[in-house]
Amino acid sequence: MNAYSIDLRQRVVAAYDAGEGTQEQVAARFAVSTSWVRKILRQRRATGSIEPRPHGGGHAPAFDTAAAARLRQAVRDDSDATLEELGRLAGVACSVSAVYRASDRLGITRKKSPGGRPSRTARS
Repeated sequence: MNAYSIDLRQRVVAAYDAGEGTQEQVAARFAVSTSWVRKILRQRRATGSIEPRPHGGGHAPAFDTAAAARLRQAVRDDSDATLEELGRLAGVACSVSAVYRASDRLGITRKKSPGGRPSRTARS
């Protein structure tokens, strides 16, 4: 979700400072939550700014460039390995879903044979 605009932040703070209602009334007027109004006022008291805070980042990817190369090599060496085994062979301690996402991002396909029953009318 994107941060609220500076313009909206300024109007909400100005309306509250001008005494145009309680926090609940100001929130209803500008169609924002009461907790957001409380948060923006608390942030202004603490830092003096109503600017949105920077994004926190997130987890670093489990597969960096070197680990991705090891994953490719692990698939070449043992194409029947499970995702859990591939993660272990690549030397990365992560979840099975992280191995799947990394292999998907690298374009590594693992399907070995066509799915479904053979056709009775055509060559399989």
